[in-house]
Amino acid sequence: MLNFAKLGSEFSTKVQTQPLDQPFLIHKNTQLYADLGLVLTDSELLKITSGEEKFEQIEPIASIYAGHQFGHFNPQLGDGRSCLIGQIESNAPGSKRGYQELSLKGAGPTPYSRQADGRAVLRSSIREYLCSAAMQGLNISTTQALSLVGSSTEVYRENLETAAIVMRVAPTHIRFGHFELFASRGQIVQVKKLADFVIEQHFPELQGAKVYENFFLEVVKRTAVMIASWQAQGFAHGVMNTDNMSILGLTMDYGPFGFLETYDTSFVCNHSDHEGRYAFDQQPSIGLWNLTRLADALSSLIDTKQAKAILQTYEQQLIKSYSMLMRQKFGLTQQHEGDHQLINQFLELLRIHKKDYTNSLRGLADLEKLSADDNFSSWLVLYDQRLAEEKIEHRVELMNSVNPKFILRNYLAEEAIREAEDRKCYDKISTLFNLLSSPFEAHLGFESYTQEAPKWAQGLSVSCSS
Repeated sequence: MLNFAKLGSEFSTKVQTQPLDQPFLIHKNTQLYADLGLVLTDSELLKITSGEEKFEQIEPIASIYAGHQFGHFNPQLGDGRSCLIGQIESNAPGSKRGYQELSLKGAGPTPYSRQADGRAVLRSSIREYLCSAAMQGLNISTTQALSLVGSSTEVYRENLETAAIVMRVAPTHIRFGHFELFASRGQIVQVKKLADFVIEQHFPELQGAKVYENFFLEVVKRTAVMIASWQAQGFAHGVMNTDNMSILGLTMDYGPFGFLETYDTSFVCNHSDHEGRYAFDQQPSIGLWNLTRLADALSSLIDTKQAKAILQTYEQQLIKSYSMLMRQKFGLTQQHEGDHQLINQFLELLRIHKKDYTNSLRGLADLEKLSADDNFSSWLVLYDQRLAEEKIEHRVELMNSVNPKFILRNYLAEEAIREAEDRKCYDKISTLFNLLSSPFEAHLGFESYTQEAPKWAQGLSVSCSS
């Protein structure tokens, strides 16, 4: 039985998965497969990951939660197109006890589907599968994806498309919204029951009279570290609703995400976000806003004054984590007072001259090449002076270990999607998965995957449609 299911019927409902028509395995994450200790043939794996067969005879469940969506509270949401189908105790990273939940996204309707079909389309499934690998490769905390399954099942969104299923893997899929649901209903017994469950399963070291305060402090810290990593690597989530925020500080629910290409801090990756609520430069403040909503939901367990004090640690933790990552990106191992200004001057040059964020930072390891660009000549004088104070032997190695060569550019994802949809060819998915899983490596011969978006792709926009 699933650990989460033991909480009872107030927290989740048993569901039956609906298998796809003519399913086929497009790709599987062999490293994660090994980490989980799975011993299945591809045929057996396909039956489980397509929803045809149960995993170890476990009854699938869909959980209920609420959430603030674009700032407005929705009193009931839930797993509308996903369900937990199993759990594995393994040596996989991410959970102290080694439990990893298995979740299918796109396996049919649940009681929380709200008249939707419970399916996920191939294009969004490809994006989620590849971005999960990209974030893992970038050392950003994330849910993982084990498999990508295609089919002949037809679903209608803006157009007729084919359905797919991604198997997602995480120590837990509990969100801020799970707590918000019961708090909004005044069900403080259930709030405590859920908090106790999360602490027991994922923070067993937390004990004593301050256990709930320490639990919330850990959530605040993990969320700050996650968002600092997003900002440093140029990742925009696109839909930072509280129901998309993991209680473990994992990046989850990949929808209209995007990586910064031409440097623009006001980048909005979701064309449905008309007001720019979730713009790239708004993510740190939205993270705090979401944590404040979680504090509200935990008010029956944590005194308001204590909660405010804990929330005040968020900014300090985020700045500390972000500053450390950015200094590493610039090859700076010591902390100097002027580093912040030096880094910001470089970023401002990227903005003014519309430079590519990822390629420019990767290029810092090759100062000779950078010096050929007159736009950086004055800044390079300051940078050379700062590097002279470092006396670091392995500067290039350090920088190349945190500045990726490869990111999931929108046009690369679009090319993989078009090949899959139009030609039933999945080679580019495999290539991208390999590059993104180790994005700091040179991967000689694949330089074309580092190029900026061609003209046809510069207007690409992504929505929540899935």
